[in-house]
Amino acid sequence: MECSWKTVLLLVCASLGVQYTAIRTLRDSLSGPCQGAYRCQTRHYKDSRWRALCDDSWVPIESPHKHILLFATTRSGSSFTGQLLNQHPGIFYVFEPLYHVQQAFTNSSSRLRRTLDRRALLGAYRDLLLNLYTCDLHFMENYIRPEPQEHITSSFFRRSSSHALCSPPVCLEGADAAASDLPDETWCPKKCGALNLTLASMSCLSKGHVAIKTVRVPEVGDLRTLTEDPRLDLRIIHLVRDPRAILASRMMAFSDQFRAWKIWNATGRQPRYVDLSQITSTCKDMMASVITGLQRPAWLHGRYLLVRYEDLAFNPKDKATEIYRFVGLEMEDRVQMWIAKNTNSNVSSEWNYRYSTTRDSRVTAESWRLRLSFDIVRTVQHLCNDTLAVLGYKQVHSAAELRNLSHSLVEHRTLQPVTW
Repeated sequence: MECSWKTVLLLVCASLGVQYTAIRTLRDSLSGPCQGAYRCQTRHYKDSRWRALCDDSWVPIESPHKHILLFATTRSGSSFTGQLLNQHPGIFYVFEPLYHVQQAFTNSSSRLRRTLDRRALLGAYRDLLLNLYTCDLHFMENYIRPEPQEHITSSFFRRSSSHALCSPPVCLEGADAAASDLPDETWCPKKCGALNLTLASMSCLSKGHVAIKTVRVPEVGDLRTLTEDPRLDLRIIHLVRDPRAILASRMMAFSDQFRAWKIWNATGRQPRYVDLSQITSTCKDMMASVITGLQRPAWLHGRYLLVRYEDLAFNPKDKATEIYRFVGLEMEDRVQMWIAKNTNSNVSSEWNYRYSTTRDSRVTAESWRLRLSFDIVRTVQHLCNDTLAVLGYKQVHSAAELRNLSHSLVEHRTLQPVTW
């Protein structure tokens, strides 16, 4: 009787295993672009673009072997830093894809929103990141609104911030437009039209590295499951910035949300309804992530690099070299040319908008000292005292000290080695 029970159990387990393998095999054969002959034998093969892309030159040998996450907070210089990665031809770069997840949750019914907690949202973030790192851009269709039709969408957030999404094979017109030396933000929306997510997936698979920028994950500890996932080789670049500078930048970029702060800054009188919780939360999350990173837990071993935006702004070439060394790439001439062009610019161009990266980086890093009142600076220093101290940002004790730009508020220090 005992022998018979064991036999039945083994047969059931074997059956489940066979079914699981069959389902995985079928799913894999249908999900990826140009895997096997399936994609090329569908109706898409009638399109000459698909026919050309399904030859041997575009069938990937293996998945991208390095995965990069630029982990930051809003208005910390992450758009600029992300473009350092975007310029490399071997990197498939995506700007803020988690925006779509946040929007989908925000726009859901009030009853559904009440059932969603922080853990659920972070789970959705991690699922999307995992799928993007394995080049399954179709997974984004769960969150893009309106829902893509035939895997084509015109609602991909900040598509023009990714060179790969504005270049062949995703955009055939991209080769000629890029030769004009204009930024992608100028011509990509006009030349490339709607985004084909299947072509984007194929482009991703042809690259050696996938890099993603996000400001929506609160703490680096929320990424632990991704660093431990055997399918990924994740490198986290943790970008931080002086919280006083972050606030000044947010006040400029998001005027409506920071109206009370602007009134305070202009009049010198603090409104009763000014919201201090956002900057407090920013400092709290930043501090928690930095502490985690500097403690060097096993799951972050060799996977974490802390970068102060100010160090990058003052010495862009040296810090960019450090970043590239960390992710295992050489800085190509194209990257160095972009740094030279985009860190010493005083030209106000038509695309100098909220996410612009053309600027004099040294001036940008210090400009908050001329824009914020001493009263506001003193308040932020009180709220973020520990964060300023651990990151090496000096406090000021008078308006004169605040305005004296000859005296740097950034201490010279090495926060950790590039690799451990």
